[in-house]
Amino acid sequence: MAFDLDNLRVFLAAIDHGSFSAAARVLKRVPSAVSMAIANLEAELGLELFDRSGREPRPTEHAQALLPQARVLVEQLQRLNNHALSLTRGLEASLSIAILPELLASAAWSEALATLGAEFPLLEIEVLSAPQADALAMVQSGRAQLALVFERYGMDAREVFQEVAEERLVAVLAPTHPMLGRAGVEAIRDADLLAERQIVVAGRDALQVDKRIAVSRLQWRTDNPVAALSLVKAGLGWAWLPSGFVRDPLELGELVEIPSANFTNVLRFFVDVIWTSERPLGVAARRFVELLNRRCDPAGGLP
Repeated sequence: MAFDLDNLRVFLAAIDHGSFSAAARVLKRVPSAVSMAIANLEAELGLELFDRSGREPRPTEHAQALLPQARVLVEQLQRLNNHALSLTRGLEASLSIAILPELLASAAWSEALATLGAEFPLLEIEVLSAPQADALAMVQSGRAQLALVFERYGMDAREVFQEVAEERLVAVLAPTHPMLGRAGVEAIRDADLLAERQIVVAGRDALQVDKRIAVSRLQWRTDNPVAALSLVKAGLGWAWLPSGFVRDPLELGELVEIPSANFTNVLRFFVDVIWTSERPLGVAARRFVELLNRRCDPAGGLP
C-alpha cells in the first residue's frame, strides 16, 4: 500500500509549507528524510507528485488531484485516534437524552449538543422526546442517561439534578372560547377556570399528573404539546403551555392569554437536567450538563 498515515502527513506538510525543508522543520525531521519519503511514495504510485525543476518543489496536477482525499483521510484518522483516547478516559459509546416536548424548541440543548458533537465527533447521540413522567422513567431504567424536565416535588432519592433554566407557562385559550364571552375580558376568576375543560400535557401513566398544572375538574390529557395546542386552538379547552411554544399563535391571534381577575396567568418552573446516582455519568454526559449550565440563563428562561 503506497499511502499510510506517516507519508500522508509528509505529503500534506510538503504542500502546505511550500518546501521539503519547511516540511521537515514542522515534522521535526531532517530534509533528506522528507525528500526520501516523497520519492518512495512517487515510486510506489508511479506518479510524479512534485516538480523539482525550480528552486523549490511544486505540487503537480497529480498531487493536487490527490490532495482533497488525503486531507479527509488524515482528519478521519485523527478523529479515530482522539475517539479511542477518549474511550480510555471514560467516554461513553453513546449518549441518550430524554427531553420534554415542550422544551424541544429551545436552542440551548441543541447548541450544547453542537459543541459536544464537535468535541466528540464519533460519539453516537440519541435525542428522545417524552412527557415528564416518561422521561424520568427512562433515566431510572437506563434507557436514557439524562433527562431535561421541569422541576418537580417529591423527587426520587436516586435522582441527581442540576438546575439550568427557568421556563414560563402561560394560561391560554382560543379567542372564540365561550368562557370569554360569558365572563368578559377582565372577569375570569379561578372558579370559572376550574369549571372549564382543561387540556393537560401529561405522561402515559394516568397517575403521573402534576397537580400544580392539572387543576380543572374536567380534563382531557395528551402526551404531546403539539396535540394540546391544536385542541386549545380548536376551542376545546384551556391549557398551561410554555411561553415560547405559544408565542407565534398569540401573535397571530389564534390564542389569547386568559385575562385573570384574581389569579396569575403565568406559572414559573425551573428546568432541570436529571440523572440517576445509580449510574455515574460518563465524559460526554458530564460535558453536556456543563455546557447546558453555561448556556442557560436561570433568570431569563431557556434562550
